[in-house]
Amino acid sequence: MEYRNLGNTGLKVSRLGFGGAEIGLENQNQDSVERLLGSAIDAGLNLVDTAAAYLTSEELIGNALLDHRKDIVLISKCGAVDGFTRFDWSKDGILKTIERSLKLLQTDYLDIMQLHSCDAETISQGECIEALIVAKERGYIRFAGYSGDHSDAVAAIETDFFDTLQTSVSVADQEPIELTLPLAIEREMGVIAKRPVANAVWRHSELPEEPYHHEYWNRIEKLLFPFLEGPLGESVGHALRFTLSVEGVTTAIVGTTKPGRWEENSRYVGMGPLEASEFDSIRERWKEVATEDWRGQV
Repeated sequence: MEYRNLGNTGLKVSRLGFGGAEIGLENQNQDSVERLLGSAIDAGLNLVDTAAAYLTSEELIGNALLDHRKDIVLISKCGAVDGFTRFDWSKDGILKTIERSLKLLQTDYLDIMQLHSCDAETISQGECIEALIVAKERGYIRFAGYSGDHSDAVAAIETDFFDTLQTSVSVADQEPIELTLPLAIEREMGVIAKRPVANAVWRHSELPEEPYHHEYWNRIEKLLFPFLEGPLGESVGHALRFTLSVEGVTTAIVGTTKPGRWEENSRYVGMGPLEASEFDSIRERWKEVATEDWRGQV
């Protein structure tokens, strides 16, 4: 597994990271999560991403990483909590959320704490940033990050406060390539791509039941990339390599509940960037088809 420096943080992270949303939101048990994280670590992954909003995810990961903490870059998110049913951007609320995350993750510090899809207006009020400053002063966190998309991400980057940006980048979500990533590169921020394979929505022959997948499914139906006609595993690998070929992207976090998926995805990452002609054809197709309302998806 290849590792790269995450912006100016000094953190060296694997090009493929573990996304902790599914294990919490899909109510996985402790044994399955330990097998899943074990297989990810065996495949060379050292970045683990979770969030206070992912229900049991932090607790499950905390238990599973007891013997691996020193080898892991551990990051979480605050502001959104309780399965996205509640939001608290106050200074006190964010600090309490961070303290709870530390307890659940069974660690003295987090390498990065990110604001979870905080809007531009809230960022401008400053209280959420004040909370992260205090968290740094108390030793709760090493670095501060922002997780979000579109104009809210622009506002976050332009504060010149955040060390990292986590944003959606994929074959079905290419807005950041022109909107936010150049700004992040200019500020030498570490960029973490979320939803890097667009949830592999092309595996569904019809519109999926889960509304979370609808926007990407509808886009893919119009984009009709030729590589999607191949076997599912190969098409997912191709899509993942596209995201990791985007300038500025340091790492891509993938969520799964299937242990074998890490070894498979790791092989695709090991194939390196797409050929320039393949990358350019995907970009050109996007520019031909995408409309102004195809914004970065939170």
